Amino acid sequence: MEKAISIRLDEEAQEALRSLTGSGRSQSEAVREAIVELARRGRRGDLAAEAKRLSADREDRMEKARVARLMESLRAAR
Repeated sequence: MEKAISIRLDEEAQEALRSLTGSGRSQSEAVREAIVELARRGRRGDLAAEAKRLSADREDRMEKARVARLMESLRAAR
């Protein structure tokens, strides 16, 4: 379901929109793509923060090492 929205753009946002539509992209396409990309970046940022948190977790690092040793032993047993 498509939803129409109305926004007020400051000068910086207007310039950015002009830049995004300069190649023939419509304003609607540019705004939709920008919203989706910003959401993706947020998810990647969340994942990066989680990875950083886990890499600082001593118990998690020990568990990863244990699993790596197990996997290596299974590979060597072949």
